[in-house]
Amino acid sequence: MTTHATGTFTFANWDETNVGEAGDGTRLARATVTNSFSGTLEAERTTCEYAITYFTDKTGVCTGYELVTGTLGGRTGSFVLVQHGSFGEDGEIRCSLEVVPGSGTGELAGLTGKGGFVAMAGRPTTPYSFEYDLG
Repeated sequence: MTTHATGTFTFANWDETNVGEAGDGTRLARATVTNSFSGTLEAERTTCEYAITYFTDKTGVCTGYELVTGTLGGRTGSFVLVQHGSFGEDGEIRCSLEVVPGSGTGELAGLTGKGGFVAMAGRPTTPYSFEYDLG
């Protein structure tokens, strides 16, 4: 049975490092991020690593993996989310997320799901939503 999850997450830490730069302004960076989730998903501190490609100072794409430990719909365990995002001049960050197959542990073993969020640069708290199944 598929269940709809909603809530918010707040980033507690964003530590970004420049990795390389091309002559045209394109650059690569990585970021280590800590988030806290509330709502259907309750997770006090997650661990997330992003690889980021900047086309300009304000536009680009990113991919990340986030290790989430907490409760989802009242069940305890952990799982990994893979995220694919893009961001533009207007500060809007659009990101899809999907549970990495086989990553669920504890009462979340067998978890599958996908969803996303739209964040605004400068706002620490963002709503999320995703559909999940504990098959």
